[in-house]
Amino acid sequence: MAIFRPTPTISRDQNIEIIDRHSGPRVAFYGTRFRELSLPVGTRVIYPNPPMEPLRDVRVAIRHALSHPHEMEPLFALLKPGMKLTIAIDDISLPLPPMVKPDVRELILTEILKQCAEYGVEDIHMIIAVCLHRRMTGPEIKAIVGDKIYREYYPARLYNHDAEDPDNIVELGTTEDGQHTVRLNRRAVESDLLIYVNVNLVPMDGGHKSVTVGLCDYKSVSEHHNTKTMHKCHSYMDPRHDKSKLARTVDVMGELVDKKLKVFHIETALNNRMFGGPLGFLNRPERSWSAFDWAKLRASNAALERMPESARRAVFEKVEAPYGVIAVHAGKTAPTHKKILEANFRQYSVPVKGQADVLVSGIPFISPYNVNSILNPLLVQVMALGYLFNFYRNMPLVKKGGVLIITHPCHEDFNREHHPSYVEFYHRILSVSTFSPDITQFEHEFVNNPDYIHMYRKGHAYHPVHPFYMWYWGDAGRAHVGKVIVVGAEHPRVPTHLGWENARSLDEALEMAQGFLGKSSPEVTLCHAPPILITDMEA
Repeated sequence: MAIFRPTPTISRDQNIEIIDRHSGPRVAFYGTRFRELSLPVGTRVIYPNPPMEPLRDVRVAIRHALSHPHEMEPLFALLKPGMKLTIAIDDISLPLPPMVKPDVRELILTEILKQCAEYGVEDIHMIIAVCLHRRMTGPEIKAIVGDKIYREYYPARLYNHDAEDPDNIVELGTTEDGQHTVRLNRRAVESDLLIYVNVNLVPMDGGHKSVTVGLCDYKSVSEHHNTKTMHKCHSYMDPRHDKSKLARTVDVMGELVDKKLKVFHIETALNNRMFGGPLGFLNRPERSWSAFDWAKLRASNAALERMPESARRAVFEKVEAPYGVIAVHAGKTAPTHKKILEANFRQYSVPVKGQADVLVSGIPFISPYNVNSILNPLLVQVMALGYLFNFYRNMPLVKKGGVLIITHPCHEDFNREHHPSYVEFYHRILSVSTFSPDITQFEHEFVNNPDYIHMYRKGHAYHPVHPFYMWYWGDAGRAHVGKVIVVGAEHPRVPTHLGWENARSLDEALEMAQGFLGKSSPEVTLCHAPPILITDMEA
């Protein structure tokens, strides 16, 4: 194979390393396993920042935030006897993996409820803001809120939002430009105070998105989750981008919410300490690994290889991340979210100079939409072209028309309790077309399917429109990337069905990329994630 020339950044520091003739392999996630990749000389490897030091006392930080909110009265001043209070809570989709107990949301809820008791507030409901995600199970809710709160409130006063309950969705109004209608959970709208408890893993949650999306219905969320808006959303990570229409639409709708409702936000930011205990070395670059670290990795991978896929998933479902809380802020939506974004970007932003012709990355076992479930083909697609592609600011890490190479086994497998509409979308709709404007015509058929709606409302299924949104979320990546190549697909039909190509090895994938790009020495970058990183790109 030809020696690949270095990408423009040639320095070596904690984030950037250039592969030379003495470099060993680099490890990439391969679903529920790992792959050791021997990269060509000249490849640039981008690593995430080390985890930031967490706050010394999270409980003290929470109490301080509630007493010193941004542009609002302290929480205790908003609490009155006889008032109707609703607390909305982020769902299971973050953080990933779930954090070591106690979850920061439990700590926040405990302090809120303590103040409520002191000020005579008794009419309290807690709503899991699932939007169109699946309903959380009782044990999943308990893991977030803790045993004490769960026993006292579940299920009568602690429950999942239902976006398809016609009696409990109300129209809040239309934005000033007359373009967008906001519809929200009735209990939240009719409350004297709405508190939103948020946990931010990356800078794409919190802010106006919390209430406006988390507590809405299909009609409201379709105002921005559509192929026109999401195709133009070059990066939700970078709301400064003039084409980030999704973020701007959510903000406009959220401003209406803040005018109509009294909303008190509590937002938190986490560091990126995703792995702990025996797997703690995965937080660090390979050059810092000891011989014992390599032995643990290879022994673990050998054991995983011998297991069936269901057993491997069960192993990873038990993994809890030792995240540290690095910031807690409360108050009005915009200033609170601004402070949290500052903390997020301090943790996740990595300065990078120069785009790559070829971007290589592993796809891990988890996404926001398969917690305690299966990373099905549509979710592999959204991880590659939705999340991995969009983790940038200013410009994509890969050049326009470049090649994305991912490692994943691509099993043609679905959790039919969680993702029933995904099965039909994958087998029927993608057989008709992979072009989103063509696919859109089927959206209302799914949305009005009574069986899918019943499974969303009474079971634990994602809303029937959800696979459409997962496909639309990949639109910007599809439009930008010239080719996607999967290394090691154990079901080669999956990449083909998604419009991608197969390669048996990284060497074969790089040769395919060379031929496609017409370059003998394309610039190659490996994005070493997870842990998560966001590239701050400079030309």
